[in-house]
Amino acid sequence: MTALLQVTGLRSGYGAVEVLRGVDLAVGTGEIVALLGSNGAGKSTFNNTVSGIVPTRAGQVRFADTDLTGAHYRDVVRAGLIQVPEGRRIFPNLSVLENLELGSFTRARENRAQNLERVFGVFPRLKERTRQLAGTMSGGEQQMLAIGRGLMAEPRLLILDEPSLGLSPLLVEELFELIARLHAEGLSILLVEQNVGQSLQIAHRACVMENGAIQFTGTPDELLASDDLRRAYLGL
Repeated sequence: MTALLQVTGLRSGYGAVEVLRGVDLAVGTGEIVALLGSNGAGKSTFNNTVSGIVPTRAGQVRFADTDLTGAHYRDVVRAGLIQVPEGRRIFPNLSVLENLELGSFTRARENRAQNLERVFGVFPRLKERTRQLAGTMSGGEQQMLAIGRGLMAEPRLLILDEPSLGLSPLLVEELFELIARLHAEGLSILLVEQNVGQSLQIAHRACVMENGAIQFTGTPDELLASDDLRRAYLGL
């Protein structure tokens, strides 16, 4: 497996509080990796540190053979490492089309028209609502918009941070089908989720984070085969 993202000994935090304590994690080309863990385990801090939003205190972030340790978030985006953040973070007072166009502001601007068509092919509902203000959409529609905005940047690796949060069971099913479809089209994905069951069904590998460190890395079958791991980290 060729590592697209290789994180080694990553440490970061906020002020005097260290959240990440030497995280090692890799995502291979063409792979779905599920990053699992409870609230407060450090998953979102990991995403934001890798994405250049939270400063790196120690360790290394390599992406596609480029050292992105401490890089500005715009340089991270230019490299093709794109995050769809927890809570969607769409711009509620902008239209659906304007939100999507902002996804290509830093990367793939020259391919904006064709990428719009691709997003509309994945999410036909967005095409029907291009002029609608994003803040008036349902939670499921806003999640479509957030993912669509990420796709506008032609990601080489897409980080999805809690994409199923707040969605109905039916929409969760549709979301995970979409993730599997995007992967089938060649996209590498780091899936950060509390929905353990669904995540393990589509992931090639799983990493379990607890207290800012990776406690387990292996296949979903290996994780589920261990009663101690399932009880300690997954509540199963």
